[in-house]
Amino acid sequence: MRTKQRRQVCILLPNKQHLDCTVRVKARSREVLTSVLRQLGVSDLQVFSLAVLRDNEYLFLDLDQKLSKYFGKRWSRGSRTVPFIVFLRVQYYVENGLLILSSKVQQLYYTELRQKALRSQSRHQEALFFQLAASALQAEVGDLQREEEKRQERKHRCYFLPEDYFPSWLIKRRGRDYLLQHCPVLHGELRGVSRSQAILQFIKEASSLQDGLVTFYRMRQEKKELRSSILLGVAVKGVRIYQGVEGKLCLLYDFSWTNIDRFTFQGSRFEIAAVGSLCLPKLVYYTHSAFHSKHVLKHLSDSHGLCVTTRDAVNYIQQLEDMQASQFYKEAYICDMARLRQTLQSGSLTSSMSDCSVAVITSTAWSKEEEEEEEEEDEGSVTEFEWCIDEPEEVFVDNPAEVSWLAELVHGSEEES
Repeated sequence: MRTKQRRQVCILLPNKQHLDCTVRVKARSREVLTSVLRQLGVSDLQVFSLAVLRDNEYLFLDLDQKLSKYFGKRWSRGSRTVPFIVFLRVQYYVENGLLILSSKVQQLYYTELRQKALRSQSRHQEALFFQLAASALQAEVGDLQREEEKRQERKHRCYFLPEDYFPSWLIKRRGRDYLLQHCPVLHGELRGVSRSQAILQFIKEASSLQDGLVTFYRMRQEKKELRSSILLGVAVKGVRIYQGVEGKLCLLYDFSWTNIDRFTFQGSRFEIAAVGSLCLPKLVYYTHSAFHSKHVLKHLSDSHGLCVTTRDAVNYIQQLEDMQASQFYKEAYICDMARLRQTLQSGSLTSSMSDCSVAVITSTAWSKEEEEEEEEEDEGSVTEFEWCIDEPEEVFVDNPAEVSWLAELVHGSEEES
């Protein structure tokens, strides 16, 4: 009887490893998260969340929802041989890897970005892929051997495979010999860069990929369309709308958060209203279901909240990196980064990555819905959800006292110079 009340869950990590846990049949998603934190030995996953595959698409779990909500009747019946699969994936992309405090989480973040770079279709950014490959090689291989040693090594084998560091379309375009000849030159220029520095460099460079730091959701232009031709991309600084044309993605709209007035959905109907100054019509698309729409809306809300909450820290880190790049204030830079790390740990920025949210106006109580089976959420549902983006020109999301030291440090450094 006790076995019937437990379920086996397998959590797949970005590095192709997996974790296992056993939970109650009435468990909520948060219990799986707690097990993952304990097994990884970290206190916060920050940018990562748990996700399931639904309709060939990743949906991030609401930690307060029961797992039965995501696995349906199969969860109720249980299985002795096949575990229920959950994925640990990046939900909130960041502009700088220094915002990720845990080295373990930072390594997982780097690993997922590596895979995204290999799948990237940003064919107009060819040079960037060489930089990414060089940074990845420095992080994973270390310093390139000196020229005479390298020539001796070539007689026996190549020290990397292009397939592990370049997208397939770039290998086809340039050929393996071209990549093997030119990539080591860039790798050699990074001699002396530590593994952790190379990882941070890769993360920063990957943020420039057009389709890099984006989570995609498939949508239809018409409700009765059989195939989804629209991709809604949740990015760090806003939302991008793509359309698939002859196997290629064409960017239709690139909205910053300040360009968007509101998101609304009614059932599977999803609406995006831009601010009036853009003079754009209301965009209407259709998701797989109302279940998908609610999860997409929550992801949009939380991503915007994180962008606003970390804005000051991102700007300050950029100032410090600019100082280091110009060879000034190097000693102050090292000291300040340690202080920045302490502030992120003690302040609200860290918790915001796992618990940030903008108020969502609903006409139906969520607590009631969680008890209902998913099949009861039909496409004709009249439940309507709306989220308005309201950003006054002057607003502190954090307590001003918690970030005032940023300005003090910058002005202090200027006075000392």
